[in-house]
Amino acid sequence: DYFNTKLYTGTGAENAISDIGFNPDWVWFKKRSASEHHFVYDQVRGALKKIAPSNTNAEGTETQTLKSFDTGGYTLGTSAEVNGSSTTYVAWNWKANGQGSSNTDGSITSTVSANTTAGFSIVTYTGTGSAATVGHGLGSAPSVIIQKKTSASATWLVKHPGIGTNGYIRLDATNASATDSAIWNSTDPTSTVF
Repeated sequence: DYFNTKLYTGTGAENAISDIGFNPDWVWFKKRSASEHHFVYDQVRGALKKIAPSNTNAEGTETQTLKSFDTGGYTLGTSAEVNGSSTTYVAWNWKANGQGSSNTDGSITSTVSANTTAGFSIVTYTGTGSAATVGHGLGSAPSVIIQKKTSASATWLVKHPGIGTNGYIRLDATNASATDSAIWNSTDPTSTVF
């Protein structure tokens, strides 16, 4: 109901993928038949806004990758990153709650698209450079948080209870887990904020 995997072959021409089974809010693409970075798109940041979990680059705007989120799927452009002719791909699709709404639970106002039934939310916010809390909209404490600065090059940080309050791992590197009290402010997430 809230997640699925779509295998498809690219066409090289605009390509409507309409059989996801729900309106996806977060899509993670990976080319299967050739080398390419992973690419993530979501409804909160908007179609055309790509970011790559496999590197530290800032968010970029692309007009020929994921062109639009549609009913039951999305439309892909002509980019070989997600739709090269005769190239095979996988797309992992999550259902949140559309384009999101303002959340004032934390000391920083965030935009949140939350699916409380599935326990999944997409959150955007503007940092302050000081310790802060950010609302996530789930109603229960999240087990996993994946965080990435979108406005500049930065590491992908992943929080998980198995690596401790200050522990993190990186999506964009092969490093072992590490600790840094400045990332999560030595504080586990609550039912309303991280």
